[in-house]
Amino acid sequence: MQVALKQIIVAPGTQLLLKDVNWQQFQDLLTNLGESRSARISYSKGMLEIMVPLPEHEDNKVIIGDLVKAILEEMDVEFRSLGSTTFENEKMAAAKEPDDCFYIQNEAKIRGKKRLNLTVDPPPDLAIEIDITSRTRLNSYQDLGVSEFWRYDGSKLEINILQAGKYIQSNQSLNFPSLPIIEVIPEYLERSKVIGRNATMKLFRAWLREQLAG
Repeated sequence: MQVALKQIIVAPGTQLLLKDVNWQQFQDLLTNLGESRSARISYSKGMLEIMVPLPEHEDNKVIIGDLVKAILEEMDVEFRSLGSTTFENEKMAAAKEPDDCFYIQNEAKIRGKKRLNLTVDPPPDLAIEIDITSRTRLNSYQDLGVSEFWRYDGSKLEINILQAGKYIQSNQSLNFPSLPIIEVIPEYLERSKVIGRNATMKLFRAWLREQLAG
């Protein structure tokens, strides 16, 4: 008897791995899952991962995303945030739904587009993953060509920069080279858990203005 994917229960904070899944099977599974779902997917060369995030995961994702938006707004840089959009590249047999992602340098190239095709459109300039209960595999992001990838593990931020098709860890952000991102993002994220989101964003914007003015 064949078991349908909708019969499988993935508990929050856990992941399900399926191997030897071809591209058509992946597309069928994606259709089976539907768009109104809490699960996130990742696919790379036959390996399919399904993960259901915890509330803590979502809190961290939202605050980090808000901090990035504040930086871009204070720098007066146009951007497009596409959240957990499903990015696919059939040629590379890769697909990924980040926790959050941003088009920055390439924003103008995808401005106004309702559908993206990574065989012709550029990938996001920045992707963010919250790894509280599991560790994100880098393969999918490498295969999609995402130039900068952040991973937050609940205490520290890891910055990965794509060079020659492989990620290398860096202490400096490619998109925000003048800011100590690796230090300030975790710092203000932790502040938000003590003083609240709005108070934190006011302090962060004030700090940003000082940095940019200097």
